Amino acid sequence: MTTRWLTSDEQRAWRAYVAASQLLEDALDRQLQQEAGMPHLYYSILANLSEAPDRRLRMTDLAERTKITRSRLTYAVTRLEKDGAVRREGCPSDKRGSIAILTDEGMTLLERVAPGHVKTVRATLFDHLTAEQVGQLEEICAGVARALEGDDPQTTPDGVPWRRRSSGPCA
Repeated sequence: MTTRWLTSDEQRAWRAYVAASQLLEDALDRQLQQEAGMPHLYYSILANLSEAPDRRLRMTDLAERTKITRSRLTYAVTRLEKDGAVRREGCPSDKRGSIAILTDEGMTLLERVAPGHVKTVRATLFDHLTAEQVGQLEEICAGVARALEGDDPQTTPDGVPWRRRSSGPCA
């Protein structure tokens, strides 16, 4: 099998993507650490719970939405529980499953931090793009995500951890 090396254009695009994504994640983490003492991942957990019906999600669904392993999610939710932002309860129909719930304190924290987060997202990303580029960015990222999360064995990594499900309804 012959390696298909990146072309010069692809190499430049790849390196630009890596630099931008690392710098963007760092800027988001710094802002959230300064304002709320939490990393961007914890903010994403709170935001996903805030958008869910009754501010509650099965842990496996939350792992899939945040694109992290269940063990990493469990660690993060445990920390958010200690801070009073999230609580967990068992799934009534499946003893092995659990549900993460955004508390009123967590919602208050999210509402306090969200304006600064949005300001940082605008300043670090969207203020540098035209409306056309915003559409292109969405199209590109959605296409890559579809390929990586899809059922195509050519593009889908084996065993994407957040896609694994147990048989119970509340896993």
